[in-house]
This record gives sequence, C-alpha cells and structure tokens, in this order.
Amino acid sequence: MGRMKRPVRKAPRAGALAEIRRVLDCEIGALRRVRAGIGAPYARAVAMLAACRGKVILTGVGKSGAIAQKIAATFSSTGTPAVHLDPTEAMHGGMGFIQRQDLILAIGKSGESDELSALLPHLRARGAKLIALTANPRSTLARAADAVLHTPILEEACPLNLAPTSSTTVALAVGDALAVALMKRRNFGVGDFARNHPGGRLGKRLSLKVSDVMRSGEDNPVVRLDAGVRRLLVEITRKQAGAASIVDARGRFVGLVTDFDLRRALENGRNPFALSIREVMNPRPTTVRPDDSAARAVAVMEDRKNPFNVLPVVDRRGRAAGLIQVHDLRARGL
Repeated sequence: MGRMKRPVRKAPRAGALAEIRRVLDCEIGALRRVRAGIGAPYARAVAMLAACRGKVILTGVGKSGAIAQKIAATFSSTGTPAVHLDPTEAMHGGMGFIQRQDLILAIGKSGESDELSALLPHLRARGAKLIALTANPRSTLARAADAVLHTPILEEACPLNLAPTSSTTVALAVGDALAVALMKRRNFGVGDFARNHPGGRLGKRLSLKVSDVMRSGEDNPVVRLDAGVRRLLVEITRKQAGAASIVDARGRFVGLVTDFDLRRALENGRNPFALSIREVMNPRPTTVRPDDSAARAVAVMEDRKNPFNVLPVVDRRGRAAGLIQVHDLRARGL
C-alpha cells in the first residue's frame, strides 16, 4: 500500500484577508469617532457611578445584553459592585431587584427596543438613576436618561449593515473606559484587585506571599560559614533544594552556595573538598523578603538573561528565613 499523501493546506483567499482588514478598519473607525466626541456627559456618568451607594445594574437586549454582562463583570472585579439584569426578566419579577439607590446603565444602539422601552417607566418609578449608552441621542432611551453617552455608529462592520459589530465593540470599549476611570478615581490598587481575584493563576500571583511558598524551618537548607564543604553537600542533598543559605556565627545570612557553584569549581580543576565555603559561595546573591509577593519572586527569578533556579529569603533582621526553589513556584501554579 502506498503512503498516504498529507493534505496540502491552502492559503487563505485574498478576499477573506481583505474582508478581515475591512472589518477591523470599520470598527477602529467607529472607536475613533466615539473618542472624538468624548465630553461632559462622560464625566457626568463617571461621577454618577462613583456616587452610587447601591448597585450598578447593566441591562440591554440581544447582543447589547451580552455586552452588558461583560461590563458588569469588569465593574465588579475592579471595585464597582455591578450586576446584569435582562429587561424581559425584569418585567416578570426581576424588578424587585432594583432599589432607589441603584444606578442603571442601559445599552441600546437604537434606544428603541420594545423590551427596554417597556422597562423605562418602571425604572423611573423606582427612582433609580439611569445612564443611556446609545447611538441615537434622540431615542426613547436617551430621553428617559439622566446622562447620555452618545456612541455614533455610521455603519456596522457587517456587510449587510445589520449584525451588531461596530456598535457592540464600541459599547464594550466604553464600558472598559468607565471601569478604568472609576478605578483611578477610587485609587483601586493591586491589593484591591487581588482581593477580588482570589482564584486561578491570576489570584495566586497577586495574593500569595513569599512566606507562603518558601521552604522554611526544617526544610530550609542552612549551613554555617565555618562548616566544611562536605557538610554543605550533605545539607543540599538532604533538603533537595539545589542550594543552601550560608550564615555566620550569629545566624545572619552572608551568602548562598548552589550546586552550580560546586560544579563550576570541579570544572575549573579544583577540589571542592579542599576549599572553604567562603571560596565557593556567592557573597552578594539577590534576595527577597518573606512579605514580598510571590509574583515579585517569580519576576526576580525569571526577568534576566540567565534565570535563577533558587532564591534565598532574608528577613528584616538579616536572617535566612527560607529558600524558594523554581519547582515550588511551578507546583503552586506560578
């Protein structure tokens, strides 16, 4: 039986690439037009959002509803409590979720969808403030709003000018811009972000401290400066850390010896057992503190031409508090 020929991959048709570029150009153009029109209503919207003492409720119909969900998630993760509410569900019991101190951010390109239009009188009756994000500043939605974020859309990227494309991209970008403006206004920092993202790799990078991942106590390889290299090798091997912190008679950290340092001595034709620890150790290694973030330890180890495999941890009293091994970081998903 002859060998099967491998299928030949055909290059994308030039027409497809041209269409992709056209779509991106159309959406970029829409974003530029919105940016050019940014003014006082946007500042008013940020002030209203910052002053909200209740929830920020995002709503929209169809694709705008999907965008509303994403913006609500971004708001919540960056310090602005927000939820998504479907207009139809609101009309069938969900209205009880809305209180006077809440603020509604309603998204609708035309501002004339039946579902949103039906909801508006009930929102006003609740006394909640309303921000409209729409391409039609004369729409029913805009007229009912306390602030109108005008997002002019000349055309959708869809070749039929029907499917929400440019309009949803613009709405998403404006939502991101509002969230970031609120972060700045509230001085929302890395620690705040970490508290809102405790799970996953991102949460670990932000919330874990060096003290959470370092080898300490009996697992921390430490050797006195006046000990012999044989004792040093035993400690490195027994703790399986690839290195050992070196301390003086008072227990203060004075250097680091890695198995690489010992191999280098051998490669240079020297007998490690005839050397003192002082002769093979690095007296000025890079260190971190126990209360540093684990993310900083990762950066210190990786952001260099020759990454470190081990990193000594020294406390504020200058003592060898622990040792971080690259495998420990990987085991914690860092």
